[in-house]
Amino acid sequence: MRPFLTIFILFFTLHFAFSQDKKAKKLLDEVTAKVESYENISIDFKYALQNTKENINQESKGSVILKKNLYYLNFMGTTKLYDGKKVYTIVPEDEEVTISKIDEKDENAITPSRLLTFFNNGYKYYWDILQDIKGRKIQYIKLVPISSKDQRKEILLGIDIQTKHIYNLIEMGKKGTKTTLTVNSFKTNQPLSKNQFTFDESKYKNYYINRID
Repeated sequence: MRPFLTIFILFFTLHFAFSQDKKAKKLLDEVTAKVESYENISIDFKYALQNTKENINQESKGSVILKKNLYYLNFMGTTKLYDGKKVYTIVPEDEEVTISKIDEKDENAITPSRLLTFFNNGYKYYWDILQDIKGRKIQYIKLVPISSKDQRKEILLGIDIQTKHIYNLIEMGKKGTKTTLTVNSFKTNQPLSKNQFTFDESKYKNYYINRID
Protein backbone atom coordinates (compact mmCIF):
# COMPACT_ATOMS: atom_id res chain seq x y z
CA MET A 1 0.00 0.00 0.00
CA ARG A 2 2.74 2.42 0.93
CA PRO A 3 4.74 2.02 -2.34
CA PHE A 4 1.52 2.59 -4.29
CA LEU A 5 0.77 5.71 -2.25
CA THR A 6 4.32 7.01 -2.78
CA ILE A 7 4.09 6.47 -6.54
CA PHE A 8 0.67 8.15 -6.64
CA ILE A 9 1.94 11.20 -4.74
CA LEU A 10 5.02 11.42 -6.95
CA PHE A 11 2.89 11.17 -10.10
CA PHE A 12 0.48 13.81 -8.83
CA THR A 13 3.34 16.16 -7.89
CA LEU A 14 5.05 15.80 -11.27
CA HIS A 15 1.76 16.26 -13.13
CA PHE A 16 0.96 19.38 -11.10
CA ALA A 17 4.45 20.84 -11.69
CA PHE A 18 4.20 20.12 -15.42
CA SER A 19 0.79 21.83 -15.55
CA GLN A 20 2.19 24.86 -13.73
CA ASP A 21 5.17 25.10 -16.08
CA LYS A 22 2.83 24.82 -19.06
CA LYS A 23 0.74 27.62 -17.55
CA ALA A 24 3.87 29.75 -17.09
CA LYS A 25 4.96 29.13 -20.68
CA LYS A 26 1.54 30.18 -21.98
CA LEU A 27 1.65 33.48 -20.08
CA LEU A 28 5.21 34.22 -21.21
CA ASP A 29 4.20 33.50 -24.82
CA GLU A 30 1.32 35.96 -24.45
CA VAL A 31 3.70 38.63 -23.13
CA THR A 32 6.06 38.06 -26.08
CA ALA A 33 3.23 38.23 -28.62
CA LYS A 34 1.97 41.48 -27.08
CA VAL A 35 5.43 43.06 -27.14
CA GLU A 36 6.05 42.05 -30.75
CA SER A 37 2.71 43.50 -31.84
CA TYR A 38 3.80 47.07 -31.02
CA GLU A 39 5.64 49.35 -33.45
CA ASN A 40 7.58 50.88 -30.55
CA ILE A 41 7.52 50.99 -26.74
CA SER A 42 8.48 53.81 -24.36
CA ILE A 43 9.15 52.95 -20.73
CA ASP A 44 9.95 54.97 -17.61
CA PHE A 45 11.33 52.78 -14.84
CA LYS A 46 12.78 52.70 -11.34
CA TYR A 47 15.88 50.63 -10.59
CA ALA A 48 16.92 49.49 -7.12
CA LEU A 49 20.08 47.64 -6.07
CA GLN A 50 20.37 46.04 -2.63
CA ASN A 51 22.89 43.88 -0.79
CA THR A 52 22.50 43.77 2.99
CA LYS A 53 25.82 41.97 3.51
CA GLU A 54 27.74 44.74 1.74
CA ASN A 55 25.43 47.52 3.03
CA ILE A 56 24.39 48.55 -0.49
CA ASN A 57 21.08 50.30 -1.09
CA GLN A 58 20.84 52.35 -4.27
CA GLU A 59 17.93 53.67 -6.31
CA SER A 60 17.73 55.52 -9.61
CA LYS A 61 15.31 56.20 -12.43
CA GLY A 62 15.62 55.79 -16.15
CA SER A 63 13.80 55.62 -19.46
CA VAL A 64 14.11 53.57 -22.62
CA ILE A 65 12.59 53.68 -26.10
CA LEU A 66 12.43 50.36 -27.94
CA LYS A 67 11.72 49.62 -31.58
CA LYS A 68 12.27 45.94 -32.43
CA ASN A 69 15.98 45.45 -31.56
CA LEU A 70 16.81 49.18 -31.58
CA TYR A 71 16.92 51.15 -28.35
CA TYR A 72 17.60 54.56 -26.80
CA LEU A 73 18.32 54.32 -23.08
CA ASN A 74 18.84 57.06 -20.49
CA PHE A 75 20.07 55.74 -17.16
CA MET A 76 22.28 57.08 -14.34
CA GLY A 77 23.52 60.04 -16.35
CA THR A 78 24.47 57.91 -19.35
CA THR A 79 22.79 57.50 -22.73
CA LYS A 80 23.04 54.23 -24.65
CA LEU A 81 21.97 54.10 -28.27
CA TYR A 82 21.82 51.00 -30.46
CA ASP A 83 21.27 51.57 -34.18
CA GLY A 84 21.16 47.92 -35.17
CA LYS A 85 24.91 47.66 -35.78
CA LYS A 86 26.73 49.38 -32.94
CA VAL A 87 26.17 50.59 -29.40
CA TYR A 88 26.98 54.23 -28.62
CA THR A 89 27.53 54.98 -24.92
CA ILE A 90 27.43 58.71 -24.25
CA VAL A 91 28.72 60.03 -20.90
CA PRO A 92 28.30 63.84 -20.68
CA GLU A 93 30.09 64.04 -17.30
CA ASP A 94 33.29 62.67 -18.85
CA GLU A 95 32.63 64.14 -22.30
CA GLU A 96 33.22 60.71 -23.79
CA VAL A 97 31.49 58.50 -26.34
CA THR A 98 32.31 54.80 -26.58
CA ILE A 99 31.41 52.99 -29.80
CA SER A 100 31.29 49.20 -29.74
CA LYS A 101 29.61 46.18 -31.27
CA ILE A 102 26.95 44.35 -29.31
CA ASP A 103 27.74 40.88 -27.98
CA GLU A 104 25.03 38.89 -29.76
CA LYS A 105 26.46 35.59 -28.43
CA ASP A 106 25.61 36.45 -24.84
CA GLU A 107 22.09 35.03 -24.67
CA ASN A 108 21.87 35.52 -20.92
CA ALA A 109 22.44 39.28 -20.98
CA ILE A 110 19.31 41.34 -20.34
CA THR A 111 20.00 44.15 -22.81
CA PRO A 112 17.48 46.99 -23.33
CA SER A 113 16.33 45.51 -26.65
CA ARG A 114 15.69 42.14 -24.97
CA LEU A 115 14.29 43.51 -21.72
CA LEU A 116 10.73 42.42 -22.48
CA THR A 117 11.52 39.07 -24.14
CA PHE A 118 14.82 37.90 -22.56
CA PHE A 119 13.07 34.99 -20.83
CA ASN A 120 12.53 33.05 -24.05
CA ASN A 121 15.99 31.46 -23.91
CA GLY A 122 18.26 30.11 -21.18
CA TYR A 123 15.77 29.67 -18.34
CA LYS A 124 13.54 27.17 -16.63
CA TYR A 125 10.28 28.78 -15.59
CA TYR A 126 7.78 28.10 -12.81
CA TRP A 127 4.38 29.49 -11.88
CA ASP A 128 4.73 31.60 -8.70
CA ILE A 129 2.57 33.86 -6.52
CA LEU A 130 -0.24 36.23 -7.55
CA GLN A 131 -0.20 39.66 -5.90
CA ASP A 132 -2.64 42.55 -5.84
CA ILE A 133 -0.56 45.71 -6.32
CA LYS A 134 -2.49 48.97 -6.32
CA GLY A 135 -5.53 47.26 -7.78
CA ARG A 136 -3.55 45.39 -10.43
CA LYS A 137 -3.28 41.61 -10.49
CA ILE A 138 0.40 40.79 -10.88
CA GLN A 139 1.29 37.18 -11.62
CA TYR A 140 4.88 36.20 -10.93
CA ILE A 141 6.85 33.69 -12.98
CA LYS A 142 10.06 32.36 -11.44
CA LEU A 143 12.93 32.07 -13.93
CA VAL A 144 15.95 29.93 -13.05
CA PRO A 145 19.05 30.22 -15.30
CA ILE A 146 19.96 26.92 -16.94
CA SER A 147 23.70 27.65 -16.98
CA SER A 148 25.47 26.85 -13.71
CA LYS A 149 27.96 29.62 -14.52
CA ASP A 150 25.25 32.26 -14.33
CA GLN A 151 25.74 34.45 -11.25
CA ARG A 152 21.99 34.93 -10.88
CA LYS A 153 20.15 32.52 -8.59
CA GLU A 154 16.68 33.31 -9.92
CA ILE A 155 14.53 36.03 -11.43
CA LEU A 156 10.94 36.84 -10.52
CA LEU A 157 9.05 38.35 -13.43
CA GLY A 158 5.87 40.20 -12.48
CA ILE A 159 3.26 40.31 -15.24
CA ASP A 160 0.02 42.32 -15.27
CA ILE A 161 -2.47 39.57 -16.14
CA GLN A 162 -4.91 42.03 -17.71
CA THR A 163 -2.56 43.92 -20.06
CA LYS A 164 0.08 41.14 -20.41
CA HIS A 165 2.73 43.82 -19.81
CA ILE A 166 5.74 43.33 -17.53
CA TYR A 167 5.26 45.22 -14.26
CA ASN A 168 8.57 44.44 -12.58
CA LEU A 169 11.62 42.24 -12.60
CA ILE A 170 13.34 41.06 -9.40
CA GLU A 171 16.78 39.51 -9.88
CA MET A 172 18.43 37.57 -7.04
CA GLY A 173 22.18 37.05 -7.27
CA LYS A 174 24.01 34.05 -5.80
CA LYS A 175 26.02 36.40 -3.57
CA GLY A 176 23.01 38.11 -2.03
CA THR A 177 22.58 41.01 -4.44
CA LYS A 178 18.99 41.90 -5.27
CA THR A 179 18.12 44.17 -8.19
CA THR A 180 14.58 45.33 -8.90
CA LEU A 181 13.34 47.07 -12.02
CA THR A 182 9.80 48.47 -11.79
CA VAL A 183 7.93 49.89 -14.77
CA ASN A 184 6.33 53.23 -13.85
CA SER A 185 5.06 54.10 -17.33
CA PHE A 186 4.47 51.88 -20.36
CA LYS A 187 3.49 53.62 -23.62
CA THR A 188 3.20 52.10 -27.06
CA ASN A 189 3.28 53.25 -30.68
CA GLN A 190 4.44 56.79 -29.88
CA PRO A 191 5.49 59.22 -32.65
CA LEU A 192 9.30 59.05 -32.89
CA SER A 193 11.85 61.14 -34.73
CA LYS A 194 13.25 59.44 -37.84
CA ASN A 195 16.69 59.96 -36.25
CA GLN A 196 15.68 58.55 -32.86
CA PHE A 197 18.16 55.68 -33.16
CA THR A 198 20.85 57.47 -35.19
CA PHE A 199 24.10 58.66 -33.64
CA ASP A 200 25.10 62.13 -34.84
CA GLU A 201 28.82 62.51 -34.17
CA SER A 202 28.74 66.22 -35.08
CA LYS A 203 26.90 66.89 -31.80
CA TYR A 204 29.90 65.65 -29.83
CA LYS A 205 32.82 67.54 -31.34
CA ASN A 206 34.40 68.25 -27.94
CA TYR A 207 33.99 64.66 -26.76
CA TYR A 208 36.62 61.95 -26.76
CA ILE A 209 35.43 59.25 -29.16
CA ASN A 210 36.56 55.82 -28.00
CA ARG A 211 36.11 53.31 -30.85
CA ILE A 212 36.43 49.81 -29.39
CA ASP A 213 35.32 47.93 -32.54
